[in-house]
Amino acid sequence: MDGNMIIYVIAGLAFLTIAGLGLALTGGQNDNARKRAKAIGSGGTGAGKRGKVMDENAKRRQKTQEMLESMRKQDKERRKSIQPQNLKARLTQAGLDVPVSAFWIFSLILGMGLGGLVYVLGFDGLVISGISFKSRPALVGGAFFVGAFGLPRVLLGFLTNGRNKKMINQFADALDIIVRGVKSGLPLNESVRIISRESPEPLRTEFAMLSDNLAMGAGLERSLGTFYKRVPLQEVNFFMIVLMIQSKAGGNLSEALGNLSSVIRARKMMREKVKAMSSEAKASAMIIGALPFVVGFLVYLTTPAYIMQLFTTDTGHLFLTIGAVMMSMGIFVMRKMINFDL
Repeated sequence: MDGNMIIYVIAGLAFLTIAGLGLALTGGQNDNARKRAKAIGSGGTGAGKRGKVMDENAKRRQKTQEMLESMRKQDKERRKSIQPQNLKARLTQAGLDVPVSAFWIFSLILGMGLGGLVYVLGFDGLVISGISFKSRPALVGGAFFVGAFGLPRVLLGFLTNGRNKKMINQFADALDIIVRGVKSGLPLNESVRIISRESPEPLRTEFAMLSDNLAMGAGLERSLGTFYKRVPLQEVNFFMIVLMIQSKAGGNLSEALGNLSSVIRARKMMREKVKAMSSEAKASAMIIGALPFVVGFLVYLTTPAYIMQLFTTDTGHLFLTIGAVMMSMGIFVMRKMINFDL
């Protein structure tokens, strides 16, 4: 084979090698292009699916927001309807299962007793800056008014606050019972009935009323509204909102109530922390408020004639009146400073 033939063979082999490499590279690029096109196509389908899911989530969020807005309006209406309470509602909130007539009879007896006490003691009145307030009938009438209309309502408010504190302390445990019951497959009404059987007062009575209303077909919204009217607490309002949202929008009831239980416990811990931090200020306020009475009593024990000048002279009556007004203002200011609404 001559030299020219060898050159032609080498050139042909080189050409085939280069062509093969070109085809290989071009084919890979086409494959990659096809793969990319396929991925884009499949990605477009996935994006469409994700878009649909996002649209559904947006619609669900919008529906939830609308529901929350309507429930806020309903809550405002409920608060307005609860604020102008009648005496029967206040007796119910205090946990007193007595008729209104019995409360008025008790108030009249208390007023008559306080008025009779003032009359028997023979307290004739005060003389302040030359102005005489020595009308015994007026003093007896004032004592009767305070005893009949003031003290019973103060006692009613004290009983209501004590019952509400017990309810707040027990409410998170009740929610935990409902959460465990729902997770185990029990319906809501049965979980509420368990609370009404096994919980202490006042939780037992209120949840028994709620269970009876649900069993009689009153409906969830109406039953919870009655529950909130009997116990107008923020925790009960949260409980009502969670159940209403779950009944209308769906969702995991046990998870929602579990989160609510955690929130209520956190609120309780914050309340106790604030109470502990303000206990020193409250003790100081109590000491400052009681100090004039303690000092007056000690002075009376040592030198009665000296302290009695406040009660037997016109100038003493004037100073007593000024002191009572200033003490009332100071107690009011200190109460506003140390009370926290949580």
